[in-house]
Formats: sequence, C-alpha cells, structure tokens
Amino acid sequence: MMLNVSHSIPLLPARRVWLNLAAFQVAWFATVLGASNGLPWLGPMAVLVALGLYLVQTRQRAAALRLLLAAALVGLVVEHALFFAGFIRYPGDPAWVPLWMWVLWPLFATTLRVSLAWFIPRPALAALAGAVAGPMAYAGGEALGAIELEGFALPLLALVWAFAFPLLLYLARKVEQGGSA
Repeated sequence: MMLNVSHSIPLLPARRVWLNLAAFQVAWFATVLGASNGLPWLGPMAVLVALGLYLVQTRQRAAALRLLLAAALVGLVVEHALFFAGFIRYPGDPAWVPLWMWVLWPLFATTLRVSLAWFIPRPALAALAGAVAGPMAYAGGEALGAIELEGFALPLLALVWAFAFPLLLYLARKVEQGGSA
C-alpha cells in the first residue's frame, strides 16, 4: 500500500511511513528515559540507529544529510537559547545543553520527509501543530524526569515550535526540490 501525502511529495510505502514513526518514537523514549535514569548515552545511540535507518531508506542521502545538519543547527540554537535564558534545566545542572537533548532535533528531522511529509504543503497547520505538540513533548520529558521547565516555558515553547516546525518543513521542501537546505 502506498500513501500519497501530497501532490508534490512522492508516494511513500505505508510500511516506510510506519517504520519511520516507530523509529522516531522508540528513539525519543530511549533518549528521554535514558537521560532521566542516568544513562545519557542511550539516547544518542538510539538516535544514531534511527538516523542510519532513515539514511538507508532514502534515495537522496546527500540532501537528507543536509536536512539533518540544518535541523541539528536549528536545535543547537533553540535549545541553548532556552537553556541559557533559564526556561529549561537538566539533571546534574550541566554547563551546556546535553548531547541527548540536542540529538532529538535531527531525530525529529527524520520524520519531516516521511511520516510528517503531509505537513509540508500546509505551513499554517504545521504552525498550529507545532504550537501544540512541541510543548507537549517537553512536558512529556519533564513528566519522565529528563528536564525541568521553569517560568513561562510552555507558552514560550508553543511560540518557538509554531515557528520551528514550519521552518524545518520549509527546509525539508527545499531538500525535496533539490535545493540546498
């Protein structure tokens, strides 16, 4: 069975879409639970497996790598801004955003051209979804003990993800069209 996510996005086999979504979820939980249970290396290892699976399945590896790198850079800026502004705290009070948190951004990017590709031509819906789902992911991380949210973190995260998700989808579209992202 093939899923048509939009007229400008190629048809994707349903098993690839589901595998992509499952790999993301497994790696996300391994990352967050690893961090909250004193195993901060577990997340980056799980993310590496998910990234490898993603790259093996794509035909445009160079473009996919550019997308992963772009997402990692966006994540590095966003996470450090939130951290240094005091909205997010991590166990052990590190001086920088931990690697396990930062690698969640390229992990998320693996979904942009596969399981979340249907958002690409719908930036307004993506902004709304980002404003809701972004803070929910952080709240989930807090509930699992991986982070602590301070002050007005959730409304700020809604604003951040209302912009970040459409931005990442724009980069994914550029990659899909053969541009540099």
